[in-house]
Amino acid sequence: MTNKSPKILAIESSCDDTSAAVIVSGAVKSNIIANQEVHAMYGGVVPELASRKHQESIVPVVDQALKLAEIAKNELDAIAFTQGPGLLGSLLVGCSFAKSMAMSLDIPLIGINHMEAHILAHFIEDPKPSFPFLCLTVSGGHTQLVLVHSPIDMQVIGTTRDDAAGEAFDKIGKYLGLPYPAGPIIDRLAKEGRHKFTFSKPKLDGLEYSFSGLKTSVLYFLKKAIKEEPDFIKNNLNDLCCSVQSTIIAILIDKLIIAANQHGINQIAIAGGVSANSYLRLQLNKIAKDLNWKVFIPAMQYCTDNAGMIAINAHYKYLNQSFVDQSVTPQPRMSINPCTNI
Repeated sequence: MTNKSPKILAIESSCDDTSAAVIVSGAVKSNIIANQEVHAMYGGVVPELASRKHQESIVPVVDQALKLAEIAKNELDAIAFTQGPGLLGSLLVGCSFAKSMAMSLDIPLIGINHMEAHILAHFIEDPKPSFPFLCLTVSGGHTQLVLVHSPIDMQVIGTTRDDAAGEAFDKIGKYLGLPYPAGPIIDRLAKEGRHKFTFSKPKLDGLEYSFSGLKTSVLYFLKKAIKEEPDFIKNNLNDLCCSVQSTIIAILIDKLIIAANQHGINQIAIAGGVSANSYLRLQLNKIAKDLNWKVFIPAMQYCTDNAGMIAINAHYKYLNQSFVDQSVTPQPRMSINPCTNI
């Protein structure tokens, strides 16, 4: 018989953060994250360096998570890990560690979809959305509109056909001479600027996103402006950040409004690393008043990659007895089941 109050260790290693969390009866008791600063000098995550750092960090991070939760290894009922999507080398470290630990303890293994976990981060703390709800998941690798029917039933109804919103922030930040990751820096500088410059927005039917055209628009704009004024970026940095950020957020929210209207839903959530963006949060709350939406925004610690969100997803999978066996492998391109009627 399945334990209705499971104790689960969760491991997240999809990209460049090594994280471990412990959840007991659906309550997250610890959520430890080890960041990797080594990538900043390269302007992006270097996969080989990321996997090596995971190998160094995973044992102490897991040990710290168990100690903080005051849970011994032999008290655990299951081990959960991020199966995908993500970087193959990084995923392999978490997957291999979880499989070995689960085998040694003779307890079930739970594979978790990283994007589903971002969405279920809303169920770690109150207030929680009710089903069905619509979630805009925005990160460095993904931009999706997801219709959430239950903790184990989600459907992608819109996605990006090229770049993700977070990637657009970082790539444009590179054009502006900002260090990686540029998203939080753009957010900070934009508060001191004005929406002074206009950039092209994609003209796509349905619920598809696109950000490659915006990157090109900004790049050509900057090249032309620098020819006329060599110090243009330096003299207009805050306004450029504000203009770029306003454009990206407008693109995100425009499609979100269409999706909510199409499906008749007023329970709206955001998730993923870009959900930490202060302007996205501000605009979403403003629009919510006009459209009578009930908006749900996760706590900051559950926006970026973390094992707490893996743990809450694992809790529901455990109750549903959705386990994987030792033959499981990482899935770098793992996706939520898409809707064919985008």
